[in-house]
Amino acid sequence: MTIPKRGKKVSGDARWLDHGESAPEGALELNATYTVAELIRCGVTTFAELGAQVAVQDALLEQVKRFGSRAYLSPGYDSGHWVGDDQGRLERVHDEQRGISGFKIANDWIARHDGMLNGRVRGFLVPRRVQTTTLDLLKKTVDVANDSGLPIATHAAFSIIEFHEIVAQYSMTPIELLDSIGMLRPTLAIGHCNFISDNPNMNYPRKRDLELLGKSGTSISHCAINIARRARILDNWKKYKEAGVNIALGSDTYPRDMIMNMRTASYMGKAASNTYFAATAGEVFAAATLGGARSLGRDDIGRLAPGALADIIIIDLSGRGSLRFGPVRDPVKSLIECGVGDDIETVIIDGKTVMENRAIPGLDIEDLRKQAQISGEKVWASLPEWDLLGRTADVACPYCYPLIHGRGA
Repeated sequence: MTIPKRGKKVSGDARWLDHGESAPEGALELNATYTVAELIRCGVTTFAELGAQVAVQDALLEQVKRFGSRAYLSPGYDSGHWVGDDQGRLERVHDEQRGISGFKIANDWIARHDGMLNGRVRGFLVPRRVQTTTLDLLKKTVDVANDSGLPIATHAAFSIIEFHEIVAQYSMTPIELLDSIGMLRPTLAIGHCNFISDNPNMNYPRKRDLELLGKSGTSISHCAINIARRARILDNWKKYKEAGVNIALGSDTYPRDMIMNMRTASYMGKAASNTYFAATAGEVFAAATLGGARSLGRDDIGRLAPGALADIIIIDLSGRGSLRFGPVRDPVKSLIECGVGDDIETVIIDGKTVMENRAIPGLDIEDLRKQAQISGEKVWASLPEWDLLGRTADVACPYCYPLIHGRGA
């Protein structure tokens, strides 16, 4: 794997395939296999990948073909990226031509693949982050979406630094900026969108983001586990819903267990809204199903109804020999409060059974898990080569308790 020179390391998810680098051999296939298989195991019939590069989309496409998933795929694009020095300081690098080229690549990819596999593969437009995308490129995205009807996904209002950078650059919040170019709409899914002007943590004097989001019916992709791990919350579920915002649930992190995400969204939503009537089991279940479908402009998925596609999951509420579920009165409430992804027993997508009795045809789950462990150990060992501060895995992510090397437990 080619690594940028010390002092100019690219950060985070930009490390692979975004700046002329190549992934380790077999990594893309393994990652794509693990991703699609895990989503199916957790009962996800349709997923959208927000912004990875062409090689990642191609790898995911192969596994969608193999396993029978439904997916929204398309290379992401933006007009810059982050680099860091050996002190961990980040600098945003602008590259307008990169954005223009990436936009063309994305549109060409969509033209070739949209509608494949009897419609199971669809394209959408993904300017990765408002913060790293020029205004001109965002406007071009809006024009194509208006002409083609393609949905859009991006990341905005997800960071305090990003929020204030946009305000400093445009004298508008990220949401106001998107509104000014006509991008806000039900089929725009904004990743996270938790640091809006209405969030009291921002201490922003003019609070109108929630009003703009609600009036336009814009969708947000709320990744409850992801932001909770970072000591963040959606502030707050009740106000977003009352304003008219369409909340869809995403994962954005491992595990991609949507049942755990629903439970986390429900608990955090109640706490942030200061009422246990917020983020009810029914609301988070709807966000994980209908909310995601609405964000894509679909009324034929996410529901069981005449005319809808035959996407069905069967959930085992027995707890598989445990007392975890207890007595069940309301199956949705029991699922949200007590369930996990492994309670999904059967998955049917577009009328075809893609998992039965927790087995995915042609996939050795244990072998896949072993491959992932081997791959993870290689990543941990290579961390000093690409970490901004040259840290080892033990320094960057310490064990919970000190290890005594050379002695068994």
